[in-house]
Order: sequence, then structure tokens, then C-alpha cells
Amino acid sequence: MKKHGFDTVLWPSALPGSVIILFLWLIQWAQHLYAFPFYKLGVLPQTLEGLKGIFLMPFIHDKNDLNHLLNNSIAFLVLSTLLIYAYRKLALPVLLAGWIFGGFFVWLFAENHSAYHIGLSGLIYSLVSFLFFSGVFRRYFPLQALSLLVVFLYGSTLWGIFPIEPKISWEGHLSGFLSGIVLAFVFRNRSPQRPKYQYEIEQEMGIEPPDLEGEWLKKMQAMEENQNPLIINYHFLPKNTVAQASPPVENNPSTGPYPDQGGSNPIPETPPSPSPPLEE
Repeated sequence: MKKHGFDTVLWPSALPGSVIILFLWLIQWAQHLYAFPFYKLGVLPQTLEGLKGIFLMPFIHDKNDLNHLLNNSIAFLVLSTLLIYAYRKLALPVLLAGWIFGGFFVWLFAENHSAYHIGLSGLIYSLVSFLFFSGVFRRYFPLQALSLLVVFLYGSTLWGIFPIEPKISWEGHLSGFLSGIVLAFVFRNRSPQRPKYQYEIEQEMGIEPPDLEGEWLKKMQAMEENQNPLIINYHFLPKNTVAQASPPVENNPSTGPYPDQGGSNPIPETPPSPSPPLEE
């Protein structure tokens, strides 16, 4: 049973990585049984002899350092399990491409100090970068959560791509890290993908999405009008009623309207001048 395209059970995804780890420990045991120089199966940069190491380098680890194989075994088991669980259809191409391209970049770009590059670390760095950047490129929440988990578990391994310790193949780490980024970009459009929303499907089909905001505003305006209706009352009066209500006013010149009423001032009467005295 699947949910969101992922299996509900995690342990079956760990079986392929467990088989590869078992094979690595058998080779480590064989190094103690036989005097054959297994380290010469690694990558010797820029030489014909070192080409075979592109395919055989991840199988060989330091004979006298079990911690090297133990650390790589745990990391590879965890990362390969997450890869198969989340990217089932891409797991095999990613593993093979990270295996080959990581070794090829070491053979092509690393300096030849007459030292062989061995170990599974390059493939581990490839898986770390693929799982992280694949979640970033796809913008799918479950894969982004997986990217954060990888950063939480193996974020500190980023320092391994710098030439800090002389006995560590930082070129192999850097080659694997870069190959993982390239693979994440190349397979970014392959499943699993983020489910599309309904409006995205309608846009691809040329269907214009409904104006939900405009419809909501219309509904709100209608609700406000129903709750607080606007009532306008009109009163009509007959003409006769208007005439009776305002009778005409006669204009008396002696008592005319005041200046503030718009009428003219009354003309004052001039008193008669006294008659001149009679001469005797």
C-alpha cells in the first residue's frame, strides 16, 4: 500500500544496500587472506593502469583501517535506503551514474602523486548531494523534508571536499559531490513530482480561473444591503397646498421690505420748508 507515492514500509528499501555492504566486507576479509595488492585496483589519476579503478575503486578500502569501511558501510546503508525509498525508479540510474562519473572525474582531474584512490566515499558524497539538491529542485514537501534529514545527518561531511587532511582523497569527495548535483538537475523532471493543484491544471488547459475574490466581494455587499437596507421616503405636495402655505406678501412703499429681504429702502418724506417772512 502506498501513500503519496511512497512505500509505507522502509526496510525493503535497505536490502540492495545491505547486499553491497556484505560484498564489501567479503573483499575486506579477502585482503587479509591473500597477498594480492588490492589497493592497486583503485584509481591512479591520468594513467591507463588507473582506468580500471573507475569501476573497482568503491569496493576497495584500507586493509589496516576497519573504521574506514565501517563508517562508509553505515553511511551507504542509510543513504541508499533513503534513495530507494523516495526515488525507486531513479535509484539504479543514480547509483550507477554516481559510481562511474565520480571515479571518472577523479581519474581525469586529480593530480597524480603515485597514490591510488580507493573507497566508497565518492559514491556516498554523490548520494548526499543528490538527495539534498533533488528535494530543492523539485519543491515537493516530502522530498524537501528528506533533504533536511540528509543535512542533519551528513551536513558536516561537506568539509571533506576541501584539501584539509593529506591522506584523504578530497578529489574523490568533490567529484562525487559534483556528480550528485548534476544528476539531481538532470533527473529533476522525473518522478516523483509535486502533485499539481486544480488551478495549475486549468491554466495548462487554457481555462481561466474564476474570480473568487470578486464573487466574495459581491456576496459581502449583498449581505450588508440585506442587513442595513437603504430606505428613501419621498413626500409629494399638491400645488394648491403649496400656494396656501405661502400667501403673497404686498409690498408697501412706506413699510417696504428690509434691505436684508432683498427690497429697496423706503424714500423718506421731505418736510415742507418754512415760508419766508413778510416785509412790512
